[in-house]
Order: sequence, then structure tokens, then C-alpha cells
Amino acid sequence: MKRVLSGIQSSGSLHLGNYFGMMERMIKYQDSNDLYCFIANYHALTVLPNAGDLNKNTYNAVCDFLALGLDPNKCTFWVQSDVPQVTELTWILTSLVNRGLLDRATSFKDKVAKGLSPNMGLYSYPILMAADILLFNSELVPVGNDQKQHLEMTREIANRFNHQFEEVFIIPKEDIDEKTKLVPGIDGQKMSKSYNNIIPIFDDSKIIKKKVMRIKTDTTEINKPKSINTPLFQIYSLFLDSTEKKDLKLRFETPGMRYGDVKLELFNRIMDYFGPYRIKREHFFNNPAHVKDIMDMGAKKAQNSANEVLEKVRTATGISF
Repeated sequence: MKRVLSGIQSSGSLHLGNYFGMMERMIKYQDSNDLYCFIANYHALTVLPNAGDLNKNTYNAVCDFLALGLDPNKCTFWVQSDVPQVTELTWILTSLVNRGLLDRATSFKDKVAKGLSPNMGLYSYPILMAADILLFNSELVPVGNDQKQHLEMTREIANRFNHQFEEVFIIPKEDIDEKTKLVPGIDGQKMSKSYNNIIPIFDDSKIIKKKVMRIKTDTTEINKPKSINTPLFQIYSLFLDSTEKKDLKLRFETPGMRYGDVKLELFNRIMDYFGPYRIKREHFFNNPAHVKDIMDMGAKKAQNSANEVLEKVRTATGISF
């Protein structure tokens, strides 16, 4: 049984990219692995939200995961800020990392180019992510393709620590699903709240429909074949098995298909797929005391695991005496 860990930022509405890129796999892992899963609200601070939004988004993210099937009795599930040991380890690792490593981070450059503030939290994001992973002896980390470089940095940091002090950290491996390694947004870029191109899961149906109808398409005439290398085909395919995907491909290649018709089908598929989860989410959202009890239990479990690793780190570095 492997220790599997991943987290999701509490920075806004849960979307299809979150679910198919990471969450679906995480929920499946809980039945056959030692699953650790957290809501990354420290990471969310890098986009400078106001206090009310961060608090609301964190609670919503917890309800989202629980509604989608994460079972707190089968895994360790917590909010990042409830385990402050991660910030201590982040500082210790920061003392090992040189500027050159962080300067190579393409995610930072991409986000700044998109208009995000180049604050030090965003710049040092890979170190906090490394602390999240290494603090819990993680062996396998499900991520999207955009996070692959951060996992490489985590391994480099862990190896540097182990070489300079002693063998404390397990060297983790990334788990990237080739089928969903990059879920496109409605504009064809990676689906991301930062790019404002998401299709939400638990928002009002009118908002979801509006987003789906705005998926970028080309100007190919109706009596000509349509390209499958488009966000519409790729997003729709997330909900299809191999036979259904072949049928959709044939429809795209057959003259006469209307993009608007396919978008309406996709909207209905989304609502049908997530319908039962939307009902469960209402239950959790309207019972905050129950949700808090679940997260308190998860925080205690996570802290116990974190303390075991952190004490080894403190001893290896000479902080403890």
C-alpha cells in the first residue's frame, strides 16, 4: 500500500479541470492506498484574496471533496493551515534552496505574464509544495502536467537535504494521467481560475450553461467536417467511454454537425453526471458543525504524521538538542 498525497487550492469554484485532473483519481485511491488529501489555503494566499473570500472558498472546497465521495474514514483529509508544521518545514527547506532553482519555475513566469502579482509567496510556491509532500512521507503524488516541474523540484530539494544532513525524506514520484494531464478551458488554454476560463461543477445551472456555450470554436462552415483538436471535443470526451468517443469523433468528421447542438449536449451531460453530487453537497454545505468535526479529526491525524517527520528533520539539522 503506497502513501498517496495531493491537494487543491481553495481559490474559487471547483471546475472540471480540478475534478478530472486530480480529484477523481484521489477519490479512487482511497480504497486501495494510504491517501492523504488537503485543501491548500496557504497556497491560495499567493493570489492575494481577501479574508472573506479565502474563508468561504476553503469551506466550499471541503464541501466539494466530501460531496464527490472523499471518505474521511478511509483517508487523512485536512485544511493546510490546520497543520502549521508545514510552515516550519518550509522555512528549513528554504534555507537549502538557491535562487537558480526557483528561477527555473515556468509556472511562476506564466502566472506573472497573466497579470498575477509577482509576490514572494508565488515565487517560493515550489518550496511550500515540497514541504507539503515531504512532510507526510508521500510516495506518489497525482498532479496535472503543469505541476510536473514542481515535483521535479521537490525531488531535488529532498535529495539535497538527504545528502547534506541524513536520509530523512522519501523521494516522491508524480502520477500523471495521460488522458487528463491537461484539461482545456473554454478558450483552449489549460483550465484555470487564474485564466477565467473554467466550467464550474457546483455553480448555478445557468452559469454552467453560459460557460459551456462560450467554449471556443472555429468558423468552419456547417457543411464541412469539424476538427477534433478543439476544446469542445476534448472537454466532451472527458465524459465518454471509448465507444462514445469514437461516435463523437465521427460526428465531428461528418458534415452538418452544429457546434451549438454539441454544446447543449455537453451541458446536459455535465448536469446529469454531477447531479447526485450536487445534492450531497447541499447537505454538507448546510451542516457546518458536522463539516468542522470532520476537518478537526483530519487535522489531528495529519499533525501526528507531520510531527514524526518534522522531529527527524529537527534532529538532523541540529534544531532539536
